Amino acid sequence: MKEFVVIHDYLVSEAVVGDWEGQEELVAERINEIYHTLYDMAEEDIEPEQLIAILELVWETWIPQEALPELEMDDIYDWCRHVLENRDQFIQQ
Repeated sequence: MKEFVVIHDYLVSEAVVGDWEGQEELVAERINEIYHTLYDMAEEDIEPEQLIAILELVWETWIPQEALPELEMDDIYDWCRHVLENRDQFIQQ
């Protein structure tokens, strides 16, 4: 059921991430990598409402993090796995 959620609706450009002292393109890439990883890792039959709620966590969780430009793919994968495995702690049912 995740096919009902259009991942492209969530992707960002460097124009919307704010001032990152010249690292706006990198920050946009990292945010988009998180969105794609969450989407790809979510099970095919996830309720669309759950997936939307999880995807909405990305911006509010990561955009204020100073470490965002330095995130490695392993860090992104680990965070996404943690959120999906513990989704009940992160989203309201």
